[in-house]
Amino acid sequence: MPTISMFYGIVIRMYFAPGEHPPPHFHAYYNEFKASVDIRTCETIEGNLPRRQEKLVLAWAELHQEELMENWNLVMNGENPVQIQPLQ
Repeated sequence: MPTISMFYGIVIRMYFAPGEHPPPHFHAYYNEFKASVDIRTCETIEGNLPRRQEKLVLAWAELHQEELMENWNLVMNGENPVQIQPLQ
């Protein structure tokens, strides 16, 4: 699963698997925590992160929603996703 961004100890990844289940989403990891985030709504749909890290991830997702959808389309077509600017 390629890493597409990293910031504040948070790792953002997207499965490289055509046929990955909807809705369009990405995975966020922080220490032992992990969560899946819906790209369209920028809401956590599975798992959990500490509150502060969740807020950072959701803010980042809103800022990069279009790029995340482009990456989703790439991985659904069997192509590698591109790196996305980290939250600063």
